[in-house]
Amino acid sequence: MTAVQTDLNGINLGALVNLCERIRSDPDAGRARFRAMTAWRGGTLSETRIDGWSLGSEHYPKHFVIVIDEPPAILGQDRAPNPQEYLLAAMNACILNTFVAVCSTMGVTLQSVILESTGVLDLRGFLGLDSSIPAGYRTIDYTIRVKGDGSPEQFRKAHEAMKATSPNFYNMAQSIALRSTLEVN
Repeated sequence: MTAVQTDLNGINLGALVNLCERIRSDPDAGRARFRAMTAWRGGTLSETRIDGWSLGSEHYPKHFVIVIDEPPAILGQDRAPNPQEYLLAAMNACILNTFVAVCSTMGVTLQSVILESTGVLDLRGFLGLDSSIPAGYRTIDYTIRVKGDGSPEQFRKAHEAMKATSPNFYNMAQSIALRSTLEVN
């Protein structure tokens, strides 16, 4: 990758090239470890603490708390997004970040990128009412709406590259069929 610009779409292309070169020369430097600790807080409320992550031998502290609850129809009090909403949000963010990075390495300037995902759970599986119904998603549909100076072909190539490299696309696709739609505006 040859980058004329050093920053495009908020992505520091020089730092990306350096990271790739470092990991290419030392594969252990590319091993990222993430950890989350979740505690029950009563009813359907939980609190997840994120205390840091590691890349290679480097540890990067961080301090975040993620609160999760269920809506009243699923016995919660709706004090926070539910686990499925966080799951979709995590998937969306990873796919979006990867798509933006790929577009940036292609020299495509973006004006907007919106990713919308939808999954339908059959609660009969979750509640154990019918053992033939899975407790989770059978499919997740997502649509990327992108506007920028790229051609439809460039956006299609960026979408394909994202599907090949996004960690959460990979994670989700291993057990959940993903049906995608790309809309170029």
